[in-house]
Amino acid sequence: MNELGRLEDLPADYRAALTEKNLVPLWPSLRAVLPPGKPAIRTQATCWSYQGLRPLLMRAGELTPIEKAERRVLVLANPGHGLEKMQASSTIYLGMQLLQPGEWAPSHRHTPNAVRMIVEGEGAYTTVEGEKCPMSRGDLILTPTGMWHEHGHDGNDPVVWLDVLDLPIVYYCEASYVTEGKAQPVTAEGVDGDYQRGGVVPAPMFTRSGKTFPMLRYPWADVRRTLESIAARQPAIGAVQVAYVNPENGHDCQRILGYSALMLRPGECLQMPARSTAMVFHQIEGGAEVSAAGADFTLDTADTCCIPGYTPITLTNRSADQPAFLFIADDAPLQKKLGVYEVRN
Repeated sequence: MNELGRLEDLPADYRAALTEKNLVPLWPSLRAVLPPGKPAIRTQATCWSYQGLRPLLMRAGELTPIEKAERRVLVLANPGHGLEKMQASSTIYLGMQLLQPGEWAPSHRHTPNAVRMIVEGEGAYTTVEGEKCPMSRGDLILTPTGMWHEHGHDGNDPVVWLDVLDLPIVYYCEASYVTEGKAQPVTAEGVDGDYQRGGVVPAPMFTRSGKTFPMLRYPWADVRRTLESIAARQPAIGAVQVAYVNPENGHDCQRILGYSALMLRPGECLQMPARSTAMVFHQIEGGAEVSAAGADFTLDTADTCCIPGYTPITLTNRSADQPAFLFIADDAPLQKKLGVYEVRN
């Protein structure tokens, strides 16, 4: 491949003339934006220990009342993007959010899509467009783009959840904003129960709801039971994994980011091929070793890590007699829509 000319090779007066007219020569920077064979990756393999961040999150609860925070969150930032960018990867935002007993995080809606993976505690809930979604550890709750949502807590102990948003890509598109609202009346609860068994739909004369997001809460108890059933019935299957999807059409549950849950059988070591998308792993139960991009992370319950794209990943269950369960987030839905998704074996 020919060596391209450098910017400093151009005469100073020519460069000044280009700048004056808001012009930039492409060739000196062409390989920066179109590198040969593989993208330039800024995302670094990074791990966030829950036991390390939890005391700081609880102290945030002491230092800042919810009225002054609106959302009391510690952002899990990737140093490869600069901590001030608040990005876990190029497209994924992560944050640990705390809600104390009796608190209420006011209603709003925003353009980025969000999901909540519940980390600890009972008694809190999210209300989304009038649907009350109780929070229990391991539950996944959607707060999709443009939908009103708020958080409340009727229990006795702190509740913490992992926020996952497509904020970086929506912000990059100059489409990110929020609208404040009033408290919502609860009009529905337990809607997720209508979709808990594949092949069974509400009757009589069931018609699809037509909603873009018909199911907002995915209870962990049901997801865990499904994973265990797959593992028991298909002992030779390569990976025990389920995707969070729209129950009415089977599509990804959101448009930009994708979500799944993975079970590592006792003692299992799983080799994952290099994929074009960065991946977030959050330990729901048990413990795992994650090896990728020259980094080795030991995950305990509630720990989270991010692995850059185009990187083979090895996951190992640290227990010889108990399964381990992980929640996974990536931007595969977006990459597939753009036609840039790859798997490299």
